[in-house]
Amino acid sequence: MATPLAEVAPVPDPGIAAGPVDPVTAQVIRSAMETIAFEMATHVSLTATTPILNQSNERNATVLDGRGRLAALSVGIPQFMLTSTLPVRFALDFFGEGGLREGDVLVANDPYHGGGHLPDYNVFAPVVVDGDVVLIASIQCHHADTGGGVPGGYNAEAIDIWAEGVRFPALKVIDAGVERRDVLYMIRTNNRVPTFIGDLRAQIGAAQLGVRRLREVIEEHGVDAVRGAVDHTIEHAGRRFREEIAAWPDGVYEADTYADHDPVGNADIHVHVKVTIDGDRITVDFNGSDTRRGLKAYSAFGNTRGYVVAQLAAMMDPAIPKNEGFFEQIELIVPEASVVNPKPGWTVAAGTHHPGVEVGEAIARALESIVPERCAPQIYKLGMPSILHGTKPGTDEIFLDHGVDTLAGYCNAVKGLDGWGAFPASLGNLIKATAEINESIFPERHECNDFITDSGGPGQWRGGAGSRVVKRTLVPAEFTTWMVGIKYPMAGVEGGHDGSPNRLTLAADTQNERVIACMANAEPLEAGEVYEYRYGGGAGWGDPLDRDAQLVHEDVLDELVSVESAARDYGVVLTGSLEDWTLQLDAAATRARRQALREERAGA
Repeated sequence: MATPLAEVAPVPDPGIAAGPVDPVTAQVIRSAMETIAFEMATHVSLTATTPILNQSNERNATVLDGRGRLAALSVGIPQFMLTSTLPVRFALDFFGEGGLREGDVLVANDPYHGGGHLPDYNVFAPVVVDGDVVLIASIQCHHADTGGGVPGGYNAEAIDIWAEGVRFPALKVIDAGVERRDVLYMIRTNNRVPTFIGDLRAQIGAAQLGVRRLREVIEEHGVDAVRGAVDHTIEHAGRRFREEIAAWPDGVYEADTYADHDPVGNADIHVHVKVTIDGDRITVDFNGSDTRRGLKAYSAFGNTRGYVVAQLAAMMDPAIPKNEGFFEQIELIVPEASVVNPKPGWTVAAGTHHPGVEVGEAIARALESIVPERCAPQIYKLGMPSILHGTKPGTDEIFLDHGVDTLAGYCNAVKGLDGWGAFPASLGNLIKATAEINESIFPERHECNDFITDSGGPGQWRGGAGSRVVKRTLVPAEFTTWMVGIKYPMAGVEGGHDGSPNRLTLAADTQNERVIACMANAEPLEAGEVYEYRYGGGAGWGDPLDRDAQLVHEDVLDELVSVESAARDYGVVLTGSLEDWTLQLDAAATRARRQALREERAGA
């Protein structure tokens, strides 16, 4: 019987000693592996058939060694990249020595065997030399559907993991170079989306490409040098990690964060963390987190682990390689049967977002007092993708638009830099799909995508603006999403203010208009009706009264901040009119107003 996931450790080294490798060669090999990972990820973007992959880049590639240790990765979604190790490690344990052969390609998506949630399919292939697995090429992608109770992979009414979709712990789709047609056909028939099989084949091709490229590296440098390079870069990352932790003051730091509710309305999903710094050691303990039964939002262990590493990595020197050296240094305590480590079989589709996000937010809040200049929570407040689904006109073909082209928001400020861009750093390489392409694929029209004034949290450095998005369906359709970030929006840091909350209105400006407070579960939209989503803004960093008044003046001219907010939140007095571009900064009045606001605050 396979080892339970929580107990899976790196597979013992098969006994071939890694020869010495000099630091320069180790760096050359590491760079080669990172380039190969990037090529694998790019291969998927160029060959996949669904917009969530070929436009929005929700894919990441990694290279692992024969023991299942993360050795290199591509640029991608931070948390996504860091959940690839446990499914591979499970496969190594499950198949045992000699069980993975040259030419194998495997598929895994099971949250209870290392994955995040069912839509995230991990496809990986071993590089075998003389019967030993030396390296493993892995490519992980989010897919549009998983089978299960509802289209799109997010079943709010699922009573367990089996109602969310089909689970693949570790399945060979190519066995020693021979395609398993029966297995691939079985996977295909358990998915609603006709483009799914093209996306899966894109992943298979990427994994096979990775194997070919990695074999070239081994042929050039030798097995011993490659293994030595992996050991070297993991040890280097571990040493640099410990050096960073040693520079932080010893102590115990605790924080609490909340998600508004789960998809069925259970309120205030609670994550508690206690971070202990002791010399160069760090312990992250989630005891005290929510243990309610029957929730519809649990973060699988692999997902929680990924968010922990992603958040800590963001608070350290970015030059440190992101590999197993990070994982090995963290003592992680995650109580079973809690929202951050559910028992096998509990629902996890929504939990990969929340409370997964709150894991990173809690760590950032706990450490805000000791490293505030690096305290940028690697989070977003998007409950789950906004899925519009229906049938294409004149056909029986289903369409699923995951709304990956409609998001601008949640970009927090950090010390020295306003929130900028359309996506927060936590979403990495994820980009917006183009409206023109999606309008040619789906029966819909994009009518608005614009920043919202006063949506970025005020601060010495201002949060990035949220956006107003309006899309119109041209056919009868159903809309599914889960709303959070209403009660608990992006939280300000070091005196900065919160970002604006989310707001979703279906059939806006009609007699059928309704605001979604929790879950839109296949809500009907008639042909010609729109949905309006106001995505929340990022939070501010630092006291707004310390912001350069000239920057506030420029924000008002750019319509990111209103004249009213400039006076109320920033204490900046402006004269003239924005409409006729005569707006001017009154420096003397601003100094006086800020002094009055500070005195008023001190008195309160």
